[in-house]
Order: sequence, then C-alpha cells, then structure tokens
Amino acid sequence: MTIDRRQLLQLTGAGALTSIASSSAMALDYPSRPVRLLVGFPASSGPDLVARLIGSWLSERLGQSFVIENRPGAGSNVATDVVVHAPADGYTLLLASGSNGFNATLYDKLAFNFLRDIAPVGGIYRAPNILVVHPSVPVANTREFVAFAKANPGKLNMASNGNGSTGRIYGGLFRMMTGVDMVHVPYRDNPLPDLLEGRTQVYFSPISSAIGFIKSGKLRALGVTSATPWAMTPDTPTIGEAVPGFEASGWMGIAAPRGTDPATVDLLNREINLALADTKFQQSLAGFGGEVFGGSPSDFGAFMAAYTEKWAKVISFAGIKPD
Repeated sequence: MTIDRRQLLQLTGAGALTSIASSSAMALDYPSRPVRLLVGFPASSGPDLVARLIGSWLSERLGQSFVIENRPGAGSNVATDVVVHAPADGYTLLLASGSNGFNATLYDKLAFNFLRDIAPVGGIYRAPNILVVHPSVPVANTREFVAFAKANPGKLNMASNGNGSTGRIYGGLFRMMTGVDMVHVPYRDNPLPDLLEGRTQVYFSPISSAIGFIKSGKLRALGVTSATPWAMTPDTPTIGEAVPGFEASGWMGIAAPRGTDPATVDLLNREINLALADTKFQQSLAGFGGEVFGGSPSDFGAFMAAYTEKWAKVISFAGIKPD
C-alpha cells in the first residue's frame, strides 16, 4: 500500500495544520526526555517488532529515545493498565492492537475501559490471517471446505493459539457466518507442529507463519481473511468470495493516556504518517505480512470503536472466554 503526497497531506490535516501542530509541540518542548512505548507481548513477537520499527523512526525524527518496554500478560491487559493509569504527558505510550478490541468483551472485570481511557494517536499496521488445512482434508477451496465441514460435523479439529487469539476468534466468525461445527483445540505454544502432523486439520494462521509450509505443500491455503486479496499470497482468494461479508484483519497502532495534550498527539500522528509514507518502512511492514494503516487520531479512534463492537458480537455468539 502506497500513500501519495495528496493522501499524506489529507492524513496529517494538510500543510498548514501540520505546521501548527508542530509549532505547538515545540512550544511544549515535547519530547524533552525519553518516551516509554509499552508492548503487551514478549520480545520478538509481532507487536514487539512493529513497536521497535516505529520507535526507531520516532527516536530519529524527534531526537529522544523511544524505549520499548515489554509488559506481557493477559492478552496485553497488563501493559494497557499501566498506560491508562500513567500521567497524560505523552511520555508513556501503548502499542495498541486488535487484542485490545477483543479484550473489552473477553474479560468481565478490567480496571479500565480501553475506548474511554485512551487517546488514539494513529494506526500503523494491518494484516489478515489465512485459512489453512492439512493436505488430508479433501478440499481445494473455502466453498468446498464449508460443504465438507457441514457433512462431517465435529470431526475437524481447529487449532488456535488460545481463546483470546485471532485464530480462535476468526474461527468464531467463520462458524457464525457458515454454521460449521469444528472442535476447537487451543495451544499455549505453537500449534503448527500438530497441524503439520495432521493431529489437527484447520488453522486460521498468521500469513507469515504459514507461508513457507504453503509453498512447500505441507499445508493447503484456502482463503485469506482480508476483504481483498493479499500481496504475500496473490493466488489465494479471499474467504469472502465464498462467505460474503467475511472479513477479519489484525492491526496495531499507538495510543496514549486519555487527556494527553492534543498538540502532542498531533505531532506523534504526523510523524507516524510520515513513516508510513516512507518506502523502506512500508517494505519492513510487508516483511511482517502486513501493510501500512494510517489516518488521523479521530480516524483511528472511530476504527477501534467499530472493531470492538464487531468482535463483541462474535465473542458473545461463540461463548469465548479467556484462557
């Protein structure tokens, strides 16, 4: 995905507004010391890598270190709790993700309300999963898979990384929209070894994890979860071609505590969108299996609200509870 100059000006509020935001931030002397960027997942995970990529950009552009701090636990709730209760001064930020949207429904008791207690800064990254099956499943595409699963209720095992994972929740949407009956098999570790051995047969996998096995023929790709075909798997159709309206994509972005100065938010948003317009930055995101996902703070906030509402319905329908 490429952002041209006209789009970039729209994303950052046009040149005049960019200058105003930059001048306001300079008047606040932000940042005048290192900034913490909290990630709710372990080092070397996808969110960690994206955080380090944008943190490096912001450090170079703004002249202060953006220090990545990993606080894994409870599907990113631990890190989110730290950020929403931090001073609203722009020096504690969150690498927000789709997990935050899921968690609003998955967890009955949280010490925060994500949508209420954060200030959206900007989106960075968006990526789908891919529906793969073990070659022993006698289907070639999503339409055939739905027919086979309906003819064999409860006989297919669907692997996931746990109840709060995209694989489980995207599978819940698939079940809601098709009526198929599969046995969910959650894993605390990598589910791919059992899938490759045929002990499980179905997985809504991150594309970057499955692509090598798809190319080698050890797994069969049936469809990507995005609304349109994906560059990393151009020959794989969307699931939506067989299940109209099906769409599921993960995302990441930056959020700050509620009440953070709008000038600080605007400065960070402008720098994020400049990164997303940079060819090398785009290529790095593509290497993770995703594409850039820019926009204004209000765009990002509206997106997160719609995302949270959409998946609340799926999680409630499927009766999904956290591990």
